[in-house]
Amino acid sequence: MARYLKRGATSGQRSETDRSIRTVVETILADIETRGDAAIRELSIKFDGWDRDDYRLSAAEIQACIDAMSPQDLKDIEFAQKQVRNFAEVQRASISDVEVETIPGVVLGHRNVPVSAAGCYVPGGKYPLLASAHMSVITAKVAGVPRIVTCAPPFKGKPANAIVAAQALAGADEIYALGGIQAIGAMALDTQSMLPVDMLVGPGNAYVAEAKRQLFGRVGIDLFAGPTETLIIADDSVDGELCATDILGQIEHGPDSPGILLTNSESLARDTMREIERLLEVLPTADHARKAWEAFGEVIVADSYAEMVALADEIASEHVQVMTRDPDYFLANMTNYGALFLGPRTNVAYGDKVIGTNHTLPTRKAARYTGGLWVGKFLKTCTYQKVLSDEATTLIGEYCSRLCGLEGFAGHGEQANIRVRRYGGLDVPYAGIVTPSAKTRVDA
Repeated sequence: MARYLKRGATSGQRSETDRSIRTVVETILADIETRGDAAIRELSIKFDGWDRDDYRLSAAEIQACIDAMSPQDLKDIEFAQKQVRNFAEVQRASISDVEVETIPGVVLGHRNVPVSAAGCYVPGGKYPLLASAHMSVITAKVAGVPRIVTCAPPFKGKPANAIVAAQALAGADEIYALGGIQAIGAMALDTQSMLPVDMLVGPGNAYVAEAKRQLFGRVGIDLFAGPTETLIIADDSVDGELCATDILGQIEHGPDSPGILLTNSESLARDTMREIERLLEVLPTADHARKAWEAFGEVIVADSYAEMVALADEIASEHVQVMTRDPDYFLANMTNYGALFLGPRTNVAYGDKVIGTNHTLPTRKAARYTGGLWVGKFLKTCTYQKVLSDEATTLIGEYCSRLCGLEGFAGHGEQANIRVRRYGGLDVPYAGIVTPSAKTRVDA
């Protein structure tokens, strides 16, 4: 039986915050839809203190941001982007178009068609999260999306050099210095200055996530996202300092980011809790991390690996770092997670920044039914069918007609019957249903 040495906030407490955010976002999106660019400009001034006639960056402004980066910074960005591109290309190669003749004369297939336009949001108000540009833009490019729009908020009163450079090097077609709900609304709704996209991707704060949720259906989205989550699964093969570092390294995202330790060692659990308190005294981002730990941190002691797997699947965390003697046990047995980081030599920051897997991942238990952003999210798997012979359409048509009769769809049935008459030469009355007694050949 698992024991909780520390518990986080309840779902009821989170729901109250969610309701407040929903109302704000709904009002703002309605204003953007009504007033277009005028509303976007007012919102940018209000929330970011950022006013321009045109929020799209010019080629000269983009080049100036790239030129402001040091050679080493550019090399580091290019290295990270190469890793993301390499893995995305492997993923794309795994997705195949298919065509098969299922019965003589009947050909079925599907094609994987990229969406026509994707809008990629890159967070940057608190931290300039340039890695999100790699994850979204490069993945869309490899998928074959022909138009890629990016939005990122200004950082300290101007476009963030690192984000703009990352967006440009990744291959974005349009780059806007625009953040928050106004950026999401501008990309999804038909404003005067920006053509709407077909799909929105990328992480963001609670307001950005809610804006994407409310716009889902009008446009596609990558996934429903909440605050960054991390789950550390560990046994006594590692120490509390390592576990504490890896928890704090993720919950510094913000005061609502859950961080959980799940272990079968009470000694490790208590050591980790002590180390968290020690590190919070020296961590530069301790303000956010402490609030997150106090409100949403949890420490769970389980009896066995099997119980740890069951609890981890129930938690369904965005990031799951496994530091045990047998990490592959969790790879083989876990089913609900955004991404796994196996062994003490890897960590979530590698996945966030450079290793090559995508860091836009499901939160709030969405890992029960979806994975994270990948090349396949930008592709529509579209089916087609061909019937090549009179015999095949007659065979399929007779079955179709009878099945339509079971459902009472006379019009559907006639679509089948007319082909049975024309290509099969069977005497089937208009809107009639093919029956064995009706299978009489029409005299030539």
